[in-house]
Amino acid sequence: MRALKIDGAGASSFHDIAEPVAGTGEVLIAVKHVGLCGSDLNTFSGLNPLVSLPRIPGHEIGAEIVCVGEGVPADYAPGKRVIVVPYTACGTCSSCRKGRVNACRYNRTLGVQQEGGLAEKIVLPYGKLILNDTLAPRHLALVEPLSVGFHAVDRGRVEAGDRVVVIGCGMIGMGAVAGAVSRGAEVIAVDLGDKTAMALKYGAKHAIDAGKEDVVARVNELTGGDGADVVIEAVGLPATFTQAIDLACFAGRVVYIGYSKAPVTYDTKYFNMKELDIHGSRNATSDDFKAVIAYLEGLNHAPDDLISKVFPFGEADKALPYWTEARASTLKILIEC
Repeated sequence: MRALKIDGAGASSFHDIAEPVAGTGEVLIAVKHVGLCGSDLNTFSGLNPLVSLPRIPGHEIGAEIVCVGEGVPADYAPGKRVIVVPYTACGTCSSCRKGRVNACRYNRTLGVQQEGGLAEKIVLPYGKLILNDTLAPRHLALVEPLSVGFHAVDRGRVEAGDRVVVIGCGMIGMGAVAGAVSRGAEVIAVDLGDKTAMALKYGAKHAIDAGKEDVVARVNELTGGDGADVVIEAVGLPATFTQAIDLACFAGRVVYIGYSKAPVTYDTKYFNMKELDIHGSRNATSDDFKAVIAYLEGLNHAPDDLISKVFPFGEADKALPYWTEARASTLKILIEC
């Protein structure tokens, strides 16, 4: 069978690989849709230190069950549609012992530390599959990235009435926007150009074009000079890391989803003066996945507008070069198998 591999910086190609076989407790799935993530783009660009090459990318996966191994519950029947949970958990590290398996010290995400889903078929433990026959097939691949944003909202303890600034309205940032709105927060979305318009469509109350406005001054204006109760950073640049501290109110919360590829220099007095709660946010939990599924099922419109472009599997090698050239205008690229 065929799979797409990132061979090196700026290079991807199709490879023939052996078809996997489901063992005990495992399920063979036919991949139907794969969303490309910023981590895949960073791998393609040679900027992902967690990846060794060549690597099959892809961890945002919607699929259909082909067959199952021994010991798999009867619910996981051939033909059932599934959403893939692409992370692993060792069960013994300090994160796992605390029940925060999404932050497992030894996590191996599909497409990053192990081969991903951009192949015709893959095998996974049944516990990594969420059955779902209600969402449209292509929307199954939207659940994982939105869940990462929902998890950041949970880390920030967002509640009704909070004023939440989301810096960066890519797909994960859109998950943070949607997650905060679903909790009754007033969301201020910050990005460049058209992406803020999408955030408004998904419930943000205000949008700030960072290329045209002074973000700190505008947030202060919108919050009566207080700043935001919660700031969620979903960009991963030194400038937005430090800006998040400036935007937070006294006794506010800051959540970092993005990670900077360069060192970040802070004036740390604001950590103390504002007595900020500063949190990292990694991956997503099963509860986050369930919350996103319920959110998508309850939308009054199909979320196709979150998908910027769809490539057929046979043209998957063109997707990452395309995204490299059209990064500013691209929200989500899907590969349809």
